[in-house]
Amino acid sequence: MILPATIALSWPAMLSAEDASLAQRNAFSQPAPSLDAQGLSRFRAGNLLFRKLWVAAPSAYPDSDGLGPLFNARSCQSCHLRDGRGRPPEDAADLGAGFVLRLSRDGEPEPTYGRQLQTLTTPGLSPEGRISVTYREVRIPIRDEPPVVLREPLYRITFPAFGPLHPETEVSPRNAPPLIGLGLLAEIPAPLILANADPEDRDGDGISGKANFPANPAGERELGRFGLKAGSVDLRQQTATALLLDLGLSSKLDPEAWGDCTKAELTCRAAPAGETPDATDQREVGSKSLDDLTFYTASLAVPPRRDLASSRVQHGEAVFAEAGCSTCHVPEFRFRPPMQGTTISVRPYTDLLLHDMGPGLSDGMSEGLASGNEWRTPPLWGIGLTEAVSGQTRFLHDGRARTLLEAVLWHGGEAEAARNRVIAMPPPDRAALIAFLESL
Repeated sequence: MILPATIALSWPAMLSAEDASLAQRNAFSQPAPSLDAQGLSRFRAGNLLFRKLWVAAPSAYPDSDGLGPLFNARSCQSCHLRDGRGRPPEDAADLGAGFVLRLSRDGEPEPTYGRQLQTLTTPGLSPEGRISVTYREVRIPIRDEPPVVLREPLYRITFPAFGPLHPETEVSPRNAPPLIGLGLLAEIPAPLILANADPEDRDGDGISGKANFPANPAGERELGRFGLKAGSVDLRQQTATALLLDLGLSSKLDPEAWGDCTKAELTCRAAPAGETPDATDQREVGSKSLDDLTFYTASLAVPPRRDLASSRVQHGEAVFAEAGCSTCHVPEFRFRPPMQGTTISVRPYTDLLLHDMGPGLSDGMSEGLASGNEWRTPPLWGIGLTEAVSGQTRFLHDGRARTLLEAVLWHGGEAEAARNRVIAMPPPDRAALIAFLESL
C-alpha cells in the first residue's frame, strides 16, 4: 500500500492512532515529495515490478517468466519487505528472508557455486545447498547494568549439490538493507564524500575511512557508494546485480540468461530461459523495466524524524557526537544539485566510506578495495522505524544484532574507541543515545 506522500509525511499530527500505525508500517514505501504526476506514474510502475512474482520459463506469462534457474527469491519485495530490512535465519530449520551467502575465492566467484549460494530452483533442478546457522553467546559487561548478551552467528552450507566448496572459499553472510533515500545518496557530490576520507589516518584520530572505486558498466573506475562494501557505482548497476544473483534474471548490464550458474552446473545452464531472441530488447528484464525499477528505488522517500522536541532525544544527539559516532555516521551533507539554484541538506548519518570494523565483523571477503574487515558506513536515517516496517529488528550487515545497543557493541576496529565510550557511559546517557537513534 502506498499512502499519499502528504499524509505519510505528516501523520503524527493528522492521523488517528490506527492510521498512524499503518503509516509507520508503510513509512519506507512513500514516493519522494518532489515527484510530479509523471514521476508518480513511473514510481507506481516500478513499484509493480518490485512486487512482481516471477515464474519459471516457459510460461503463459512471458512478461513475468525467466526466474532462475537458481534463485533466492521470487520478487524484490520478498527480500525487502515494505522496502525495509530482511532477517537472518534463527536456526537450521529457518530460511530467513532477504538473507544470502556471497561466495568468493581470491576476489573471483567460487568455481563451482558462483558468486552466491542459491537455495531455491525452478522445477527439475536441485538447490545448490542450504544455510545452517547456530549462535554462540558473547556477554559484554556495561556500566551499572546487566551484561548484554550478543549472539555470534556460525554459518555452514549443508547438502551442497555439487560437492564441497573450494577450501579457500570466503563466505559473506548478507542481510537485505532498507532502500530509503538511495536517490539522495546518489546526488551527493563525490568531492564531498572524498573530503572525509583519511586512509592513512593522517590526523591521528584512529578513523581511516577510505573510498572504494569499483568499475562502472563501461569498465571505468568510479566512486562506489552502494552495497554493503560500496561495490556499485550507481543504483542501476546495483539493481541489475540483485536481479541476477537473487532472482536469476538477465538484463542489459548482466546478460547471462542462466543467472549465477557456473560451468560446473551444466543442467542449470541448459534450463529454459525467459529471453526473446528475436526481440529488440531480448533480456528477461528489459531496459525500460530495469530503468523503472531503478527509478522506484531511487525515489523512495526518507520518513521524517520523530520526537525532535524531546529533551532525552536532544541529549542523545549530543552523546552521539561526544562518543565519536558522528565521525563515520556523518549527520549532514549540504550541496547545490546541478541545474538547481538552492542548496539542499541531506542527513543520512553516513560518510559512504569503508571502515575497518575489526575481526568480530569480518567476513574475510575482499570486494574491490574493501578488505574482509571493511564495510561501508550504513545510513542511519529511518532506523528507528525498523520494527514498525519490517516486523523485527535485525541490524548490521548480517542481521546478527537484535537491538540498536547490540549493534553498537559489535563495533570494533576503528569504531572500538566509540564503542568503549558507550560501554562506560552512565545508563541515562546510554538510554538517551538509543532514544536519539530511534528518532531517526
